[in-house]
Order: sequence, then structure tokens, then C-alpha cells
Amino acid sequence: MTHKDKPSRQQVYTLLVQIGRKSGDGLPKGATGAALMCFASGVDEAEAVRETVAILKHAETAPLDVTGYGTLDERLEAGHEIDDEERGLMQRALDENSVIVAQMTPFFDDAPEPDSFILH
Repeated sequence: MTHKDKPSRQQVYTLLVQIGRKSGDGLPKGATGAALMCFASGVDEAEAVRETVAILKHAETAPLDVTGYGTLDERLEAGHEIDDEERGLMQRALDENSVIVAQMTPFFDDAPEPDSFILH
């Protein structure tokens, strides 16, 4: 049996990562941080979180907190609506064994953190 024939144990997890400010982070001027919705592959959620944090640190960001929303099946069971674009990004994360940042919402002192960013 070749490597290609083995069933993959990898799954894709949806993660919401809050990042703070760091020199060179690429966030807009005046932003105090941001929320990143990521799709990350891993054999379990802990591995997906570790890989995501490592990649974000390598990208000169300052991850502060990670909230996991589970796999596609877990999200569907929880009643989340997942469109074709989101499913495509999840498949890409699985195919490439990677972390995909699907959305970035910067935070500013003068505006409340958006409730609408939370998954629906």
C-alpha cells in the first residue's frame, strides 16, 4: 500500500484566533488587534491549533486566544450554515495540509468588537 492509498486521518477545524498588535503585523493603522477565522488541518483540534499559532507567529502576528468550532460535521450538527466558498476553503486546507485564513476583522478602540463575526 502506497502513501496515497492510506486513508488520511487529517481533518479540518474551524478556528477563531484573536491577535494583538506586533511590529510588522500588517494590520491597519489604528487597529488594536484582529480576529482571524482560519481553517486548519490536523489529526485533532489540538494539532490544528498548534500549527495555526506557529504559522501566525512566523507571519509576524501575536496570537492571543484561539477558539475552536470543530470540524465541518461538528459545525453542521451545531446548526451552522456553511456556504460553498467556505466548504471550498476547508477542502483546500485539507488537500494542502495547511492553514487558510478565511477572514480577518480588525479591532479598533472606538468600535465594539463585531458580534457578527461569530460563526452563524
